[in-house]
Amino acid sequence: MASITKRLGRYYVRVRRKGFKTLCKSFSKREDALRWSRKTEIDLENGLVPQSPCLFVDIISCYERTVSVDKKSHEIEKFRLKGLKQSFLSGLPIHGITRSHIAQYRDERLELVQPSTVLRELTVLSHIFTVAMQDWGYELTCNPVSKIRKPSPYRPRDRRLEEGEEEKLLHGLDQVTNIWAKPLILFAIETAMRRGELLKLQWQYVYLDKKYVHLPETKNGDTRNVPLSPKALEILNTLPRDISGFVFPIKPAALQSCWKRLMQKQQIEDFHFHDLRHEATSRLFEKGLNVMEVASITGHKDLRMLQRYTHLKAEDLAQKLR
Repeated sequence: MASITKRLGRYYVRVRRKGFKTLCKSFSKREDALRWSRKTEIDLENGLVPQSPCLFVDIISCYERTVSVDKKSHEIEKFRLKGLKQSFLSGLPIHGITRSHIAQYRDERLELVQPSTVLRELTVLSHIFTVAMQDWGYELTCNPVSKIRKPSPYRPRDRRLEEGEEEKLLHGLDQVTNIWAKPLILFAIETAMRRGELLKLQWQYVYLDKKYVHLPETKNGDTRNVPLSPKALEILNTLPRDISGFVFPIKPAALQSCWKRLMQKQQIEDFHFHDLRHEATSRLFEKGLNVMEVASITGHKDLRMLQRYTHLKAEDLAQKLR
């Protein structure tokens, strides 16, 4: 089956055949595009065009270029797609991937990473098959990911800074060479903002006089205003202004690398950057804010989700029982 589209003054032809790679070519004239598409279809029918099976790695690459790139989570998802390209699935023809292959992938990954990570990878994998069937014309009998048993996630993390760890963290931040890392991490603890929200924050949305920052784009799709504590205001007031307009002009990969080195050097085990949000949210409750007030700051739509981020210390609660 052939399709012709016009883009930037040229005609792009795609000839697809079930189970094989799509043949593509561009022309300056529509007549030439039509002529080539007809000839190619006839040659395919007669077996005159050598073809190799459409490998799943090609599907993944196409998904990354045309679908994933438009997602808010693209920077994170590209690492999952990279992992899929390195898996045994990438070398299989898309029509040859069965539920058994997906189950094998699931089991192999479960030996290396947490079930919650595997669940997220399976979600991406399932969407790739869905797009391939619905948008790209691959006639598969079913989405093989939908036919396997999904792993049960472990209990959500409730990791907080333990006794002495905050001092270690602050001491380590004083030695970090990246000038943006320390204020960003301290600001995260004060505001409970997500990493992506911190890295996208721009000065045009910072209202120091009104003591809040505006987030025009968040993970759940809503806008949000985050109030600033005196310490958060102090952090912003001492920051230099970067020409980019971003409050914290640091790349995700650079921040991740910096965080990893910091944790290793300070010997703080099993503490992720996202745990700062958990720590900050818990501190908001400890300051006496109610659930609705905390939700308006953190952006949680489902109030039950706050249970995943709040782990109030028993000794602090005991003080309120007096």
